[in-house]
Amino acid sequence: MTEIKLYNTKTRKKEVFTPIEADNVRMYVCGPTVYDRAHIGNARPVIVFDTLYRVLRHVYGADHVTYVRNFTDVDDKINARAAESGRSIGEITAETTEWYLEDMAEVGALEPTHMPRATGYIGEMISMIEALIEKGHAYAAEGHALFRVRSYKKYGALSGRDVDDMIAGARVEVAPYKEDPMDFVLWKPSSDDQPGWDSPWGRGRPGWHIECSAMAKALLGDVFDIHGGGLDLQFPHHEDEIAQSCCANGTDEMARFWMHNEMLQVEGKKMSKSLGNFFTVRDLLKQGVPGEVIRFVFLSTHYRKPMDWTEKKAIEAARTLRKWRALTDGVTPTNASDKFIAAVADDLNTAGAIAEMHQLASEGDLGGLLASGQLLGLLEEHMGDWVNRGGIQLDKLRELLTHAREEAMASKDFTEVDRLKAMFVEAGIEVRMGKEGVILAAFDDVDLSKLEGLL
Repeated sequence: MTEIKLYNTKTRKKEVFTPIEADNVRMYVCGPTVYDRAHIGNARPVIVFDTLYRVLRHVYGADHVTYVRNFTDVDDKINARAAESGRSIGEITAETTEWYLEDMAEVGALEPTHMPRATGYIGEMISMIEALIEKGHAYAAEGHALFRVRSYKKYGALSGRDVDDMIAGARVEVAPYKEDPMDFVLWKPSSDDQPGWDSPWGRGRPGWHIECSAMAKALLGDVFDIHGGGLDLQFPHHEDEIAQSCCANGTDEMARFWMHNEMLQVEGKKMSKSLGNFFTVRDLLKQGVPGEVIRFVFLSTHYRKPMDWTEKKAIEAARTLRKWRALTDGVTPTNASDKFIAAVADDLNTAGAIAEMHQLASEGDLGGLLASGQLLGLLEEHMGDWVNRGGIQLDKLRELLTHAREEAMASKDFTEVDRLKAMFVEAGIEVRMGKEGVILAAFDDVDLSKLEGLL
């Protein structure tokens, strides 16, 4: 069996991944708060952990991997959006959830095994809070329930922070009902115009952190294999999840491996609306950037390194994908190469895996190239419609050159073959002819005027 190594944020080192149960590999990844379109930074953890999901399925079998990614559909941002727009919370969350699923499908993400909504697990959250209060790890105050941070001695271990240092330098909510400034909210009261549920502490709604702990426990158990998300969630969200889950469940850990992807920049700068470099996934798709190209650009940088989205990278990715799609047209996938598998199994070294795909293409192992690409969520048939946009009828051009080549082989006169090949190359189409037949690769800068009379 392929040995998978993953960098574990909890231990600060790369470790051999051994699941708790080989026939029941379990992974939880924090999902979106559904109040607006997903920006391109939101797509990075989706693509990273979708790739890990594919690798785990490849190694352990699709039926033996459970992947949970939640939707936060009760949140103050959602409440604010409803107040601004005059629309109901239910309308907003239903619409934006659908948007999210559509956009993530465009970048090649498989749907997780379970996609729980926070509002479907309120009962489980209340039960977990009750258990924490009973064990002395939480307390009720003025309609709130709060986690008693100092009751959990390992608090700060994931992020490497000291509680006293955090109080001195952190922006913590100071409230009279808190025993300690670092205590965080598990439950808070709701006004009449806010969503709320009955609880032992009055009508209210859950804090953010408790929802993931409750959903992970319900769907994956008290302790599971992998918990993932963006680096921005390491503290306080994941730190708080660990504290409340371990204290409620009486366990030493919540997940064996904690994985975090680095953040994204645009053209070398932090993405922000004020800089005018803020894009949603849908913005890029509308601009004509295919979802497969977005995925390729993301996979070209290791997930633990900051990623810079640039127009140049998108153009280069499109060029590579067009070439690979032309090479693998009509090819049956065989097996991903050993070097490719070794790369993706080594802490998701997708950049190294892509380098191996370039090697497979140059060596003519087209079945291996296709199988490798599909394991990364690339070169899949349903994602290839973008290739022939703009009127580039590659099938017709391939047919013309194939016919001319067949006649030339019989007559030994290659004048027409050379003429067509020269036209194609001048127009910006790469031509390759060999034992596998005629292969054409068209890029975005094809000059159709050079093909006048042929199309």
